Amino acid sequence: MKKLKKSLVLILVLIVTTMAAGCGGSQSSSEKKSDSSTKQEKAVTLTVSAAASLKDSMNEIKQLYAKDHPNVTITYNFGASGTLQQQIEQGAPADIFMSAATKQMDALKGKNLLVNDTITNLLKNDVVLIVPKNSSSNVKSFNDLASDKVKKVALGEVKSVPVGQYSQEILTNLKIMDKVQPKAIYGKDVKEVLTWVETGNVDAGIVYKTDALVSKKVNIVATAPENSHKAVVYPTAVVKASKNPTQAKDFLKFLSSDKAKAVFQKYGFKLGK
Repeated sequence: MKKLKKSLVLILVLIVTTMAAGCGGSQSSSEKKSDSSTKQEKAVTLTVSAAASLKDSMNEIKQLYAKDHPNVTITYNFGASGTLQQQIEQGAPADIFMSAATKQMDALKGKNLLVNDTITNLLKNDVVLIVPKNSSSNVKSFNDLASDKVKKVALGEVKSVPVGQYSQEILTNLKIMDKVQPKAIYGKDVKEVLTWVETGNVDAGIVYKTDALVSKKVNIVATAPENSHKAVVYPTAVVKASKNPTQAKDFLKFLSSDKAKAVFQKYGFKLGK
């Protein structure tokens, strides 16, 4: 009888020990999965330096991207492409550069500051002439800017603002730059040019079509002929100094997705090639 009791006790001890070991192993596996998941979903912040004309579309795209990538925070730095170029050259933190012209992208590429195989011509745009919504002026074309009746014209600053460079090309090719220049007021980016027209501080302004379309305070009176200026191309690239190149490349890939393309087209952009 005593031997039987001892045997039963030993069996119970073995069962309890086995169960404990099994639970311990299961817990360890669960912890490993948890650790692996944590590593996969490590919080990352991407800084995107983008041309001011991309502000509305990119803010919407940010929301779409966040739904599938909750661990990635997108921070935008909007401004004139030339200014953003200089910031990157001076070492300002940036993971992605989105320019409103190839000039600034080419400059950074020439200084070996970009991941070259990520450079893509993402979008295209049109350049338009706008006037205040309730304007009584007779501005109907770019040539009308040379009229004595037009006193102030808002343009982008030529040195650092691509739309200012396109504007100069257009007015020069139309042979009216010498008449428009004395009455030109230069904005630090395309959004400032748009604001001056919206508030009626100028008689007319030259902006991108996409900026004009989102405003209820201006009218588009003319679109610049394609042969009057270089094609308006928006190249994008990962900055070589990015601390999160993998996530940056993933975000650029998303910008070429059907979801992102639909947003860009909604705001009036044309898709690049």
